Amino acid sequence: MSEPILIAQDLVKYYGDNHAVDGISLQVARGEVFGLLGPNGAGKTTTISMLTGLFPPTRGTILVDGIDLAKETNKAKAKIGLVPQDLALYPTLSARQNLRFWGRIYGLRGKLLHDRVEEMLQMVGLTEKGDKAIDTYSGGMKRRINIAAGLLHKPDILFLDEPTVGVDPQSRNAIFEGVEELNRQGMTVIYTTHYMEEAQRLCHRVAIVDLGKLIALDTPTGLIRNLGGGLILVGLGEGQAEAVAREVAGLPAVKAVTPVDTQLKIEANQVQEALMGILDATGRLDARVTSLEILEPNLESVFLHLTGKKLRQ
Repeated sequence: MSEPILIAQDLVKYYGDNHAVDGISLQVARGEVFGLLGPNGAGKTTTISMLTGLFPPTRGTILVDGIDLAKETNKAKAKIGLVPQDLALYPTLSARQNLRFWGRIYGLRGKLLHDRVEEMLQMVGLTEKGDKAIDTYSGGMKRRINIAAGLLHKPDILFLDEPTVGVDPQSRNAIFEGVEELNRQGMTVIYTTHYMEEAQRLCHRVAIVDLGKLIALDTPTGLIRNLGGGLILVGLGEGQAEAVAREVAGLPAVKAVTPVDTQLKIEANQVQEALMGILDATGRLDARVTSLEILEPNLESVFLHLTGKKLRQ
């Protein structure tokens, strides 16, 4: 088995007393699509910034294809392509002019630069619009050119930070297909997203971070399997959650119960059977049910279970 293309060990980043990242360690296999997920403020962007060499960690080591990012920064960065969430494009220049500019930054010249620009335009399906100014493009077209810019120098590992934010469904699907094709060609992709269905479709493994820490790392299937049959959220009247929790915890179809203020978060082995028992328990206790939500097992419900937050919060 080949060595991981990316190894991060005990990454820490402090901003004064704020621990933005607090001891994250992970390894990414060569040829893997690796998802990095977390609620806003979890430390995702800070982690990506360290992994791509935008700024150094307070503590920890990063190896890119065996190269120490801190000691041989330029050599390691040459293996990295970064597509940031904010568009790194000049709006008054055409797509071709933008790609030529970024190609020169990467050290490409002459025929090699010309060929790579045309190859990237073809890959993102914008050859015929390549001479149009970027500010005439739709949001989805801009995103596709942004990705093309990050691929000009043929990186070994591509970081995609929220690549589908603000794009239309057609462009979103084109980005999915592009990521899948790049991966079939052997490229390693680190993918951050606010959309669970994207991670579930594209990623071989997913890391979930919250409050600067790594709280889960597995395949999407493995994470879903560990959750079990599903998640039931029950809102109750003031002061009733603890009593209902004691009753519900003994049900055969219930795996675990967690009271959170006036709400119960119930992990169920069998959702329908657990739901019948919950309703029976609230009826016997004359408890007032103020809300009821059933989350079938998927990556969204896993995320909610682990962080207690919707990803878009």
